[in-house]
Amino acid sequence: MEIKGYIEVDIQKCKGCQLCATVCPKAVIGYSDKTNDKGYYYAIMVNEDCIGCGNCAIVCPDSVITAYRAAKK
Repeated sequence: MEIKGYIEVDIQKCKGCQLCATVCPKAVIGYSDKTNDKGYYYAIMVNEDCIGCGNCAIVCPDSVITAYRAAKK
């Protein structure tokens, strides 16, 4: 069984602090080359290797990340 996941980021509230990227075990999180309305480069998924561990959501100081996990056969 393969576990796949994904994250959703509230891009307007993300401040681009990069804490989420430092705790991602699969190097899934990068930063957009665009800014949000407040001028921050926000977090995005840069590949499909997310396992939905939730580390990024736990460490986010502004609680703008939601992690999802789904088991696929």
